[in-house]
Order: sequence, then C-alpha cells, then structure tokens
Amino acid sequence: MDDILTSIIGIVISFILMFIFPLMTIADRGDDVSQLTVNVATNEFVNDVRVLGYLTSDMYTKFIKDLGTTGNRYNVQLEIKIKDENPARKTVEADSSHLKPGENAYYSIYTSQILDQLGFGQDNSNSSGKIILKEGDIFSVNVNNVNMTISQQLKNFFYRVIGKDTYVIASSHSGQVIATGR
Repeated sequence: MDDILTSIIGIVISFILMFIFPLMTIADRGDDVSQLTVNVATNEFVNDVRVLGYLTSDMYTKFIKDLGTTGNRYNVQLEIKIKDENPARKTVEADSSHLKPGENAYYSIYTSQILDQLGFGQDNSNSSGKIILKEGDIFSVNVNNVNMTISQQLKNFFYRVIGKDTYVIASSHSGQVIATGR
C-alpha cells in the first residue's frame, strides 16, 4: 500500500516537473516579450508626438496595431496637458491667482476628447484627424492589459494569488512637447 501511494506521489511530482513547470516558464517569457513590446511601442509613440508637435489618427492607429501584435487587449489612457497661454485669467477648473510670475498653468484633455478630435468618436463631423500641440504641452500615455494572459491563468490556477482585476503588462510614458506642430 505504501509503495502504491509513493508511486502515485512520484508520478504527480514528475508530471508537474516535466510539463507544468516548463509551460509556466514559457508563458512567463511570453509575458516578458509582450511587456517589452508594449514599453517600446509606448515610448516611441510618446516621443514621436513630443518631437513632431502633433498627434494624428494614423499615429494612434499605428500605436494600437503595435500593441495588438502581442495578442493581448489593452486599456489605453491618453492625456494632453495644454499649457495655458494666459495663466492670470480665472478658469473653471482651477483658481490661477495663486500662480507666481513664471509659473505655468495647464488644463487637460483626456482619452475620449482626444479620440473625438482624431475622428474615432461618435461625432466625426468636427474632427480634423490631427491635434496640433505647442512647445511646453505635456503628452502622457498609460497602457495596461485587460485580458488574462496564459501566465496569469496558470498562476491563478496553481497559486491562487492573482485576482481578475490585476494586470501584468503595463507601460506609462509622458513627456513635454519640444516643438510646435504644423
């Protein structure tokens, strides 16, 4: 009886070592490659916008296609902080009377507004497909995966440590626009 129990335990352990462990390792490497791809695509996208001084629908579409090469789905959050040319005026969002001479005030537009201006929104009649930025504006992009990767599923099955709301592939990059777009 002890020999049968020992044999069963040995078979289970050998199965885990021969099949499950290598599968988890390969899945983790796949997530590493996806992470690298997302980091590179996000950095290139933000740097292109910073250097050129504008954002077009073609640039955004290329960025989304680059993310799609990983086989995952992503939540992409965009933000443009537009440098206010007249910080002394009162705005609805912030009281700029606390600004000292030489300080900059910014107001932000977010993903839905940006996509509307690029022509991806519900009302495309007012979209030009291009957002012109000026020197001093700040462009930010945050990306994270929304689907469970194979690695996440395996870890969740074996370890019960990963929840459904967590993500493992994420990237964030921002920078100040260095050229006024034309």
